[in-house]
Amino acid sequence: MEETVFKLWSDEDLYRFDPNSSKPTYSIDTPPPYINTPVHIGQAYTYTWMDAIARYKRMRGFNVLFPIGLDRNGLPIEVQAEKEFGISIKDTPREEFIRKARTLLDRYEGISLSTFKKLGLSVNNWQKSYTLGGAYETDDPEYRRLTQETFIKLFEKGLVYEGEKTTNYCPVCHTTISDAEVEYQEHIGNLNYIRFPLIDGGEIIIASTRPELLSACKVIIFNPQDTRYQGLSGREARVPLFNNTVPIIPHSYAKSDFGTGLVMICSYGDYSDVRILRELNIPPTYVIDQDGRMTDKAGPYAGLLVTEARKKIVEDLQAKGLLVKVEKALHREPICWRSKNPIEFIPTREIYLKQVGFKDDLLRITDHMKFHAPQSKSLLTNWINSVSIDWVLSRRRYYGTEIPLWYCLDCGTTIVPPPGRYYQPWREDPPLKECPSCKGSHFKGEERIFDTWFDSSSSQQYILGYLWNKKFFTENYPCTLRPQGKEIVRSWLYFTLLKSFLLFNAPPFKDVWIHMHVVDERGEKMSKSIGNIIDPQYIIRKHGAEAFRSWVFFEGDITEGDIRYSPAKLEGARKFLTKLWNIARFISSFPIPETKEVTPTEEWLFGELANMIARSREDMDNYLFSKAANSIKYFTWNIFADHYVEMVKARAYGDGGINKEQREAAWNGLHAGLRHTLLLLSPYIPFITDFLWRAIYGNKSIHTESFPELHATQKYSDITSKLINFNSTIWNQKKKLGVSLREQIKVSIPTELSPFEADLRRMHNIV
Repeated sequence: MEETVFKLWSDEDLYRFDPNSSKPTYSIDTPPPYINTPVHIGQAYTYTWMDAIARYKRMRGFNVLFPIGLDRNGLPIEVQAEKEFGISIKDTPREEFIRKARTLLDRYEGISLSTFKKLGLSVNNWQKSYTLGGAYETDDPEYRRLTQETFIKLFEKGLVYEGEKTTNYCPVCHTTISDAEVEYQEHIGNLNYIRFPLIDGGEIIIASTRPELLSACKVIIFNPQDTRYQGLSGREARVPLFNNTVPIIPHSYAKSDFGTGLVMICSYGDYSDVRILRELNIPPTYVIDQDGRMTDKAGPYAGLLVTEARKKIVEDLQAKGLLVKVEKALHREPICWRSKNPIEFIPTREIYLKQVGFKDDLLRITDHMKFHAPQSKSLLTNWINSVSIDWVLSRRRYYGTEIPLWYCLDCGTTIVPPPGRYYQPWREDPPLKECPSCKGSHFKGEERIFDTWFDSSSSQQYILGYLWNKKFFTENYPCTLRPQGKEIVRSWLYFTLLKSFLLFNAPPFKDVWIHMHVVDERGEKMSKSIGNIIDPQYIIRKHGAEAFRSWVFFEGDITEGDIRYSPAKLEGARKFLTKLWNIARFISSFPIPETKEVTPTEEWLFGELANMIARSREDMDNYLFSKAANSIKYFTWNIFADHYVEMVKARAYGDGGINKEQREAAWNGLHAGLRHTLLLLSPYIPFITDFLWRAIYGNKSIHTESFPELHATQKYSDITSKLINFNSTIWNQKKKLGVSLREQIKVSIPTELSPFEADLRRMHNIV
């Protein structure tokens, strides 16, 4: 059924975006998934939410821009290419490496799109096109042109510069990474207590997790409030094994309760080392190179990998009696977010974008975006407040958008091309014949590429037609919604905010929807190494997409916390689909009446239905889709099916001398209840609702309908609980007596339920 309905949507081109529509635009900047691995259950879960948002906004009268993008830039595909082809980026010609990486991307792309199609996403267009709503890839020449244009504009504003700084470096990925790409992992490591002789006699003991940096030790610090070491200020110590002399000074960074309270500051072990040595204006000594090996500054340990040097130095310290003891301690280590390997801090000459000086401005425009859930805003503001270094844009890799610069070999002038096309400086000449400064004609093209987040942070510009429809872009910026995961707030959301401010002095979005994770049944994050990955394709094959989609919304609000995958609850969600199908099958057996007759029972139903519609609209307007879905589910099963349908069943069949008006009133109530229920459920379970709608109410798709409105009397709204309790009490009594629900029973009907007396008597066979 799902495949049949999806084909209808495609044939009817149901969700294509119309840029000329008079409806207000609602734009969704969907997160382009990286396609070197299949779509995982977390992506399937959150994209289903995005789809429900898009479907609901269409029902509310918006012209919904809901494109599908695929991320194909950056390090992951390079690592995959090295692994699958058994090559190294350092030893492979650039064009050959790029060609192999693109081969893999083309192979994987169809797999990702297949999952999204099976989930029933109502994206505007599955085909790549340079139009509003068209599918896009981040390695497409037009997308890369946009990335380069934003860089050129920022360069022209004086916001870009090149300089040599100590920065985060991944020896495995062989590239610098920004602070936003640094993660932290805690592990139990060795805390080595090392003897440092004092120059004028005596010794001190320092505990360190990184003894391989001894040759880079520049200063020893203690906390000014630590009474144990007040007499050390101004004295000097000799670094064991290397014998260079370093000063001892008080500094507030030292923690009296860690190790011995004395800390060696090296160049560089962590961010604090970098900050303190800059503060003290002490020149660094670099002992780790770009391959993660010790430099000649490490003396006899030169050439060793960091881990090898650490082990050998500890052995030598012990052999010379300079190692007091080794303890196990919890260590928080910075790692590369891609390779998961420890990063190092080494000097490289890179291209930077200014950001530190704009923190107050970024906080200001952040206040113009509405966050869902509201508490997720702190993820962004906390990161903004922590920014302490400008954004390093350049990467020494191949598969990404090239930095569009050339350099005059005669005078060193930097050549910035005009915007308008995609440039590849490493393989083409600059768009001029001579240097504007010296009239020279010898140039060298830039070989570095951008940080992939510099590409990704232009996605909202791309989907709003910045390159091809400036009028539409101007009229519809900022983008309406950014949905994304919490783990990339400090990268994708932050960098998008930064670029939007620097380019347009405006926030990039009106609403920001931040989600948590889908975890396994034990609450653990899913990973291949643990073996707890759940493939959404497997779920779709076994249960159908609608069962998965139902579970997504019935399970809970993923903006409030992690969602645990549960096969049992997925099965429970599937049972609701069966219930809905059976309700529709029953009601479809009755004609749709031309008149709108009602009895008090229909008036009660319509009052409940009107309340449900109003509550659902309010919740969905506030992105509380899980709350709304569960309310609709409860109404459908526990109000409409269990009580109204059962109350009017006999009347609908015409049993017991029912007149034409009463019978048609029952048909009216049944079809009104089903129609409105299908409409309310259609953003959540689009396949089954569309199938039933077309089968019962005509060939036109339910997804062309507006969100329902119903104005009804509330004269019976205060007796709903009494009606439910009355029915439930009789059912329970018959169950205890072990008799059929059709058996006669003698019972008094409460006065407040007298308007429904005739239906209740037929329903329960009351005598």
